[in-house]
Amino acid sequence: MEITAYQPCIDAEFESLIERIYPPRVCIDNETYQDCTLVKVDSANKQGILLEMVQVLTDLDLVISKSYISSDGGWFMEVFHVTDQLGSKLTDESLILYIQQALCENRRRGVSKELQTCLHREVRPPYTSTDHTAMEITGTDRPGLLSEISAVLSKLECHVTAAVVWTHNNRVASIIYMEDGFQGGPITDPKRIAHVQEQLENVVEAHHGVGERRSVRLTAPAPGQKTHTGRRLHQLMYANMDHEPCQGCNGGGLAHRNNCTQIHVSIESCKEKGYSVVNVRSRDRPKLLFDTLCALTDMQYVVFHAAVSSKGTMADQEYFIRQQDGCTLDTESERHKLTQCLIAAIERRASHGVKLDICTHNRMGLLSNVTRSFRENGLSISRAEIGTDGDRAVGSFLVTDASGYEANPQAIEEVKKEIGGSVVVVNKSPGRTASVGSISRTSSGSIDEDKPRFSLGSLFWSQLERLSSNFSSIRS
Repeated sequence: MEITAYQPCIDAEFESLIERIYPPRVCIDNETYQDCTLVKVDSANKQGILLEMVQVLTDLDLVISKSYISSDGGWFMEVFHVTDQLGSKLTDESLILYIQQALCENRRRGVSKELQTCLHREVRPPYTSTDHTAMEITGTDRPGLLSEISAVLSKLECHVTAAVVWTHNNRVASIIYMEDGFQGGPITDPKRIAHVQEQLENVVEAHHGVGERRSVRLTAPAPGQKTHTGRRLHQLMYANMDHEPCQGCNGGGLAHRNNCTQIHVSIESCKEKGYSVVNVRSRDRPKLLFDTLCALTDMQYVVFHAAVSSKGTMADQEYFIRQQDGCTLDTESERHKLTQCLIAAIERRASHGVKLDICTHNRMGLLSNVTRSFRENGLSISRAEIGTDGDRAVGSFLVTDASGYEANPQAIEEVKKEIGGSVVVVNKSPGRTASVGSISRTSSGSIDEDKPRFSLGSLFWSQLERLSSNFSSIRS
């Protein structure tokens, strides 16, 4: 007998009332394990709360090596195994208080400015600006596109303050923040915004075929409105249909799965509980959990239980999900599309190429000059993140040759000379290397390489009960 899940319709104001009556409780536990900090959250459940929690930890550049999640019914409970980028436990009192405020009852009002000051930085997605005009562009990727876009902006006296560009499967999505090059501040004149948008649409449309998806959108800053750049880029790529060519490894057998480094996605039915069970195995890397949850959330799936664990260079994720209407994934087309979207979400941030970290004097037309240098030296940008820090421009570019292969070292050296400032070649294949500090370790400190694949059915419930039964005050 197949179970049909009951999905009550909850008024938004009533849901907000429940959250105010039962605000989240957050416990930071530094005693249970020697090599990581446990962040334990207990709160009333609501749609999207899991992604909110993971987003807070991700924006702090923290590494989540394991996580246990349960949200059946009206309550939500999760446990994160967390370290900093160096693999150390969280001991900074300001950081601990920040996590509590961000995850707890104050998250609607935001974290206090005093605590932001103690933390010595404003925590938000890197390379974003909430005070300038935002431009979103999607379309077909091609060599020199970013160079042409930034050249038009420079000609129109639009000063780029921050930009993030992703490419995947011959598609591109970018968010560019800019200000008025004449007067400074955001561009608010509707006529000028329309003119800039028209000029950029001409650039994007120039090499598009009939029926190919593309979009250009400019928006002035809205008071109180904040957009998470990574979250938005996933949405833009999803709308741009970059997932359609995606294909994971279909090799059979547990031995093959455990030894293969490609992405494996399997979706099965758990009819007795009314769930679809999604298992994902891929290379471990920073922000992997956040990217996976973005895909599930954008496709309107609700995560009821989950377990995430990294072993060596690989990571296993297991999700018990339903659609928002309570239904499971009953058709092959639904399972196939979710598989493609999960693979795309994992691949987008793992672009290959030579990574160049740049720090140079900030000036009008800088992005145009840098990207023109790449184009003239036969280099193509596969991903870019750049912003400003005072009078400096800082960021990183991942570049390949025009065909997507390894960049010519001589071309890299020429670009370094032309850009000026500090340009550092970080590595040659950032998407192929394991992230330092994200390796799962036992409490004794040894690397957990040879354990059997983590299964929610065998370990999750006992782990969650043990880890969440002792909520108490901060222990640091």
